[in-house]
Amino acid sequence: MARAGLGDGWRCLFANDISEKKGEAYRANWGDDDLWVGDVFKVKVKQLSGHADLAWGSFPCQDLSLAGNGVGLDGDRSGAFWGFWKIVKALNREGRKPRMVVLENVLGTLTSHEGKDFEQIAKAVATEGYTFGAVVMDAVHFVPQSRPRLFVIGVDATLALPDSVHVDLPTPAWHPDALIRAYNRLSPSAKKAWRWWSPPAPTKRIDTMDGIVEQEPEGVAWHTAEHTLDLLNMMSDVNRRKVMEAQRLGGVKVGTIYRRTRNGIQRAEVRFDGIAGCLRTPAGGSSRQTIMVVDGPVVRSRLISPREMARLMGLAEDYQLPDRYNDAYHLLGDGVAVPVVRHIREHLLDAVLTANLAKSITHRRRA
Repeated sequence: MARAGLGDGWRCLFANDISEKKGEAYRANWGDDDLWVGDVFKVKVKQLSGHADLAWGSFPCQDLSLAGNGVGLDGDRSGAFWGFWKIVKALNREGRKPRMVVLENVLGTLTSHEGKDFEQIAKAVATEGYTFGAVVMDAVHFVPQSRPRLFVIGVDATLALPDSVHVDLPTPAWHPDALIRAYNRLSPSAKKAWRWWSPPAPTKRIDTMDGIVEQEPEGVAWHTAEHTLDLLNMMSDVNRRKVMEAQRLGGVKVGTIYRRTRNGIQRAEVRFDGIAGCLRTPAGGSSRQTIMVVDGPVVRSRLISPREMARLMGLAEDYQLPDRYNDAYHLLGDGVAVPVVRHIREHLLDAVLTANLAKSITHRRRA
């Protein structure tokens, strides 16, 4: 999904994932010329050709998530960051350091181990000679899904930074209090390399849940009336009133449901604000997201379909999804929202490369 967001103007030199299922999805959409499936710690720098403009690392979140096991960057999964960073360091030693790096993960990265994991990431990036900073972007500004994510963005310190990409002080749009607190905990040397990245605010969100839901979905079936009634019975009074209000308004209203355990009781919680909750993988006890469609007195429910999930991630309609439902759910629940990547690419990555290309051309003309 990072590749989809970067677009056709970027050429991928090397891609890696440990999951063969995700590898199959990558091959179906992009071919396998640049793909290597396996443990990132086993990647050899000789497998990477050329001098890349960008190294993008979306490493597993389970050990950093607030709902995870709390082991942080020492964990088997989130610790994949160190395998990725080993490659960046090796490229630097060969004089092929990527000109920019982007690290993407959950907001729990900022507070994991009382902020020490974020400090380690910051130190690693600064030590390799990058000017860097971070932004928190929520996919809800682009697609109808609440999905806040942290993006640490580094630029080779030898490159010029256009004024348009950073500001002197943090801004509420991209730098919430948790990020400011994380910055304040950094070492003086890391703070010296820090920049407050400030892309423009997005101006338009793509559709709402009402607009992306299929009446005849592929890959899932509508629940029986009894199953839907069970969901309604699992709702608190507050959530049942939301359903009744949707019925009162008339027309077709689409809500999303998650099952939660509250005070030892399993509850179904629904929202009809046109926004889906964050897509997650079923691993770790997270429930699959259910949708509820209210059309006057008629109330129906079912699991969200793979194509609807793809739309929530901003993927194109022709993006090929795995045939098995669980494989699609894992792929999309682990992914990064495409329009968020596109926004970072357009207003930060492209801007830096364009500014330095123009500078290079100017120097050649002066020579």
